Amino acid sequence: MQKAPFHVMTKPIGPICNLDCTYCFYLKKEALFPQHARAAEFRMSDATLESYIRQYAASQPGPEVNFAWQGGEPTLLGLDYFEKIVALQKQFCPPGKRISNAIQTNGTLLNDAWCEFLAREHFLVGLSIDGPAELHNRYRVTRGGKPTFEQVYRGLTLLKKHKVDFNTLTVVNKQVAENPLEVYEFLREHGSGYIQFIPLVERLGGGDNTNQYGGRLRILSAMPEVAPWSVEPLQYGKFLSEIFDAWIQRDVGRIFVQIFDVQLGIWAGYGATLCVFAETCGSALALEHTGDLYACDHFVSPEYKLGNINTQRLDKMANSPEQKKFGTDKRDLLPQYCRSCEVRFACQGECPKNRFAITPDGEPGLNYLCAGYKHFLNHVRPQMLMMAELIRHGRPAADIMSMPQPAQHPPSPAAATAMHSPQ
Repeated sequence: MQKAPFHVMTKPIGPICNLDCTYCFYLKKEALFPQHARAAEFRMSDATLESYIRQYAASQPGPEVNFAWQGGEPTLLGLDYFEKIVALQKQFCPPGKRISNAIQTNGTLLNDAWCEFLAREHFLVGLSIDGPAELHNRYRVTRGGKPTFEQVYRGLTLLKKHKVDFNTLTVVNKQVAENPLEVYEFLREHGSGYIQFIPLVERLGGGDNTNQYGGRLRILSAMPEVAPWSVEPLQYGKFLSEIFDAWIQRDVGRIFVQIFDVQLGIWAGYGATLCVFAETCGSALALEHTGDLYACDHFVSPEYKLGNINTQRLDKMANSPEQKKFGTDKRDLLPQYCRSCEVRFACQGECPKNRFAITPDGEPGLNYLCAGYKHFLNHVRPQMLMMAELIRHGRPAADIMSMPQPAQHPPSPAAATAMHSPQ
């Protein structure tokens, strides 16, 4: 029987990065590798890299094998390392299959040579940028605490110069969320036309995401404190809604905002193409530089380690009973409040890493961002239904821009009371 496809987020340099972003959760993962005395030791060996590429290419059932490279900061490995990656892919790619690559970078180390390579080898680049300078520099700083916007913007300019396919990834922290239209207009003017927004939710005081979910679920009895830079739930929903209102007027089919496109697919009946909004998960794993495989990028901790590709088969670990249970727990552990929610079909409890809130009736396991998603999903309901209807009739969703806009429905009354405040 053919195994289900799975995706791996590969970290060939582990958590090592040349920046020291205040909100970065992954820098702390250095503690998982006490055997490494120096940053230079965080480097996937040639043997492990070869084993991974060979196994991953052989395990994918579809016509395309997509590799995703992340960190830390993967460009710290140098251009030669990625030339080696491409050579190994060409060596081990099964006949009739196509290799594609994506790399997530802060852009500070990009130069002409890098961009020539990325363009030549058709890499899709995810560039991390948090909007205009005053917002980007608030938390995205160097190891010495200096701002990084100018370096990142230089990298963005080089990507455009060499016609590299790229999208932008913006972390929606509290300050970014206060400026939705300023951020959107900046990305719209200077970005690639493909925008991702990632809500920042970080807990303090023992609130490690990895201890709260899955087959090893341990629910807190009270809401833990979140970091002061975390986006507030309703604030995030209003951030998305304001941008959506601008997008729906002029940018449908021109500017691609990931969450809007994913939601349109859901409302049109095609299902979720992003794991956080899918009913179950478990098909997006994380591979560390040592060859250790983990259930998910947000669950890189000992209790979610599935094994090591140097001693175990990648496909068997990815399709193991433990990993399948991790994925179905996303659905099975939803609190009753979520099960009866009018927008459950579009949210599905979002990412398990954020399920540490308490429902209004006292049940644990509610997503911290619940109030925000209720607000946003109810806000966009009229236009989503309208665009879904256009698609069903063989028309492009962009036609909505030339049609009278439907009246906005007020958000569900439950949105304002969806969770208890963490502060």
